[in-house]
Amino acid sequence: CIYVVDPWDKIVKDPYGNCIRTPYWTAAKNIAECGGVAAVEPAQPVSETITLGADAFFDFDRADLKPAGRAKLDKLAADLRRVKSVTNILIVGHTDSKGTDAYNMRLGQRRADTVARYLTGKGVPGSIISTRSEGESNPVAPNTLPNGKDNPAGRALNRRVVITVMASEKVISQ
Repeated sequence: CIYVVDPWDKIVKDPYGNCIRTPYWTAAKNIAECGGVAAVEPAQPVSETITLGADAFFDFDRADLKPAGRAKLDKLAADLRRVKSVTNILIVGHTDSKGTDAYNMRLGQRRADTVARYLTGKGVPGSIISTRSEGESNPVAPNTLPNGKDNPAGRALNRRVVITVMASEKVISQ
């Protein structure tokens, strides 16, 4: 027991109304009746994902941001600076299937790192950002048509960066 109790299991208080603690008392075990804070259910984390595709970001075999991509990242950076409860930002770079697996893993990482550098340059703390590449391993569209021919439109959709933001409240306003 963390408080001294009488024979009827009622907490004993001193003349000033303070509960008398035992050596087993800790702040974490404190109860509301004895001045502790009532347990508050922690807020459920909010996970939001934004996908930024080739139309705004990356040309074939490139890791350079296009102007439309910079504009979208400027908006995201403003949202990230506004909300103080952001705990983690994961940036994952993706590629189409042209090139070797090893090359595409490096290209996806360069794309993720480019976005991370841009966000930190806009005041987002680098300590909460992590990056990785999935290369060509997680396509959202077919890189080739059913007849085996190249599918440029599908490949363009696969050149993207996916940003996942973890916070205790909604962050992304776009």
